[in-house]
Amino acid sequence: MNIHEYQAKALLAEYKIPVPTGSACMSPDDCIAAAKKLGGGLWVVKAQIHAGGRGKAGGVKVASSIEEVSQYANNIHGMNLVSKQTGPEGRIVKRLLVEEGIDIARELYAGMLVDRSRQQIALLASTEGGTEIEEVAAATPEKILTTYADSESGFDQAELASIADKLGLADQTKIQAIELFNTLLKLFIEKDASLVEINPLVITPEGGIIALDAKMNFDDNALYRHPEISDLNDPDEQNADEIEAAKHGLSYIPLDGNIGCMVNGAGLAMATMDIIKLYGSEPANFLDVGGGASVEKVTNAFQLMLKNPHIKAILVNIFGGIMRCDIIAEGLITAARDTHLSIPLIVRLEGTNAEQGKKLLADSGLSIIAANDMADAAKKAVEAAGEMG
Repeated sequence: MNIHEYQAKALLAEYKIPVPTGSACMSPDDCIAAAKKLGGGLWVVKAQIHAGGRGKAGGVKVASSIEEVSQYANNIHGMNLVSKQTGPEGRIVKRLLVEEGIDIARELYAGMLVDRSRQQIALLASTEGGTEIEEVAAATPEKILTTYADSESGFDQAELASIADKLGLADQTKIQAIELFNTLLKLFIEKDASLVEINPLVITPEGGIIALDAKMNFDDNALYRHPEISDLNDPDEQNADEIEAAKHGLSYIPLDGNIGCMVNGAGLAMATMDIIKLYGSEPANFLDVGGGASVEKVTNAFQLMLKNPHIKAILVNIFGGIMRCDIIAEGLITAARDTHLSIPLIVRLEGTNAEQGKKLLADSGLSIIAANDMADAAKKAVEAAGEMG
């Protein structure tokens, strides 16, 4: 789960990490009122969407008067902001953040994530603040400093001191940076985060440290422990079909291809998408029906996939363990009839009650293409979609 910048900064502030004073706004009028309340002579008006690259896309503006705050807020609110992270479709800006202007001496980067290969939490830091970390990793990877936290004792404090030194920090600024790194780890663990990123982490002319921008992601599987995080969810930032899928217990992500996939199990779903690509086509979605799909669930899955106007075939790949293939077959027959399916349906069933399931499909009277294995299913799906020469 992702949250907005202003929400991430509120969490940082809870942990006593310095952030600019600001207010979240739902309208340009809110922005004007927020700027007047903040006072001063410099404000930053920022688009709030779940994506980076907002500044380059025109979603972050510095205003030196209330009139400019009004102008920028009206320009940004409601705009379709397109950045490298939004994709070409962009995101409509419905929320804004107005903050006080901050004097900046230096910009650094600090991020924390789970390194799955090491099964540890990694701290990444760099002198290249304000630049997307992916660009730094590609162009100058030596500028990314990394250390790892032990699950029991946290970071090696000598390692943190060494990183602070390499960032060019000294005296009280160095002490503040080490404290910030340790605090970020505490937040990361206590809130079950999967990513915490401060970019830029700025050094003021006085040597203070302020989180000028913040991004946080959280482990969906741990949200039951954190209602305070769940409450930060913004449905406007989610795909409507993904929200609908979740209501029916489906894991669904739309993609750009033309072959719909319905699979049980995330690993099998990923393998199915890979083999579709191997045979020269592209999957139209990731769709995992889980381990206990009912007839209703399968019908809902079909309805979701068929909303995609580009879909030319549907590949169903089921390995029945807990799930019975005959139940899946009944669901497929019902779904195909209820949705008046007019595109090719390719089905591969293996596992529990697979033969019964195959017989139900064969006796249904529907034009269902049976497949013997994954490779056969993918090949037939790509052929049915008209992608093979």
